[in-house]
Amino acid sequence: VQKILRERFCHCCAAGKLFGMKQQYSHLLELLKRTTVHGESNSALIIGPRGSGKTALLNHVLKELREMNQVRENLLEVHLNGKNPFLSGLLQTNDKVALKEITRQLQLENVVGDKVFGSFAENLAFLLEALKRGNRSSSCPILFVLDEFDLFVHHKNQTLLYNLFDISQSAQTPVTVIGLTCRQDILELLEKRVKSRFSHRQIYLMNSFDFKEYLKIFKKQLSLPAEFPDEAFAQKWNNNVQHLSEDRAVQAVLQSLFQHTKELRSLHSLLMLALSAVSTHHPLLTAADLQEAGRQRSADSRANIVHGLSVLEICLIIAMKHLNEVYDGEPFNFQMVYNEFQKFIQRKAHSMYNFEKPVVMKAFEHLLQLELVQPLERPSVRAQREFLLLRLLLDSRQIMDALQLYPNCPTDVKQWAASSLSWL
Repeated sequence: VQKILRERFCHCCAAGKLFGMKQQYSHLLELLKRTTVHGESNSALIIGPRGSGKTALLNHVLKELREMNQVRENLLEVHLNGKNPFLSGLLQTNDKVALKEITRQLQLENVVGDKVFGSFAENLAFLLEALKRGNRSSSCPILFVLDEFDLFVHHKNQTLLYNLFDISQSAQTPVTVIGLTCRQDILELLEKRVKSRFSHRQIYLMNSFDFKEYLKIFKKQLSLPAEFPDEAFAQKWNNNVQHLSEDRAVQAVLQSLFQHTKELRSLHSLLMLALSAVSTHHPLLTAADLQEAGRQRSADSRANIVHGLSVLEICLIIAMKHLNEVYDGEPFNFQMVYNEFQKFIQRKAHSMYNFEKPVVMKAFEHLLQLELVQPLERPSVRAQREFLLLRLLLDSRQIMDALQLYPNCPTDVKQWAASSLSWL
């Protein structure tokens, strides 16, 4: 039962990401139809915050296009995106690497061979010409998808973007360039020559729904479809989902998540956690399942790391906390933390062991490895470790909450953490 529900639920999640995107969907579909059917070149940007459904929108449009007979075998796609780390704009730090990936996806490695090209534009033009001389009598439409578009902006002279937009303006080869980005100011990052060749078509995705609509999405995501094999169970499940959506405890969990983020990916994550509790002995979701999923999802990972630290490492974190309070968040170094720790030891010498400085340094380096403390700049070989400027990545609330759950924490240490000022 759990396996079937997971599969059905994942299917609903994929469809649910297009909530409220009918206008954007039809706009993008029409844009790509003009390229694939009529051979018209275009360029556009899909802009929206992370989790707003940019990739889901594009994938659903491409799925519909591939189901059309006149498009199925008449469209070449080149994806330079973050789904595969090798294709990521983060890794493609130069346009030569991106061009090799374009060659691979168009399956033109044998055509290029060991040829040497004078420029990026010449190489790209050769690839398109090679496609034109294939079995088809005319040029085949090509769709370039650039996920994390803003990362390609940082390539030298924006050569890749310039040539792709330049080709999309010419009538020789039907090419459409679609960029996906979360940067609202992306046009300001483009060079003048690149901007002049861009069509300035922009499709914005915003999660503008209210909490009532959010509840509808919640019910839609959890409800089983009509074609579910066991009709009686599906009816029972869907009735239970309706009751859950009206439960105040469930609404409180969803309201908390909604106020934190409207990203549907977060809702899917919450529901998948709750769904993992479903079994043959526990066939229906309960409000307690969703509350537990909410607690698990909102758990502070950094605070959880604190629970596994030694008392010495806890003391160093408390010393850093006091330094942040005394110096109003200014960066500190190990020597300052060590001096703060020594003040505490001198006041509470009867209950705490006075560790030698190398031992304290080793504990401090462990906090660095756990990324609870972060250096402000990359340490150089010549810099002394004791005086490297650092910043604590935990706030006072996280530290105090972690101490409340820390097993067998010495009373003196808790009192030191709770004191509003450093030991002077």
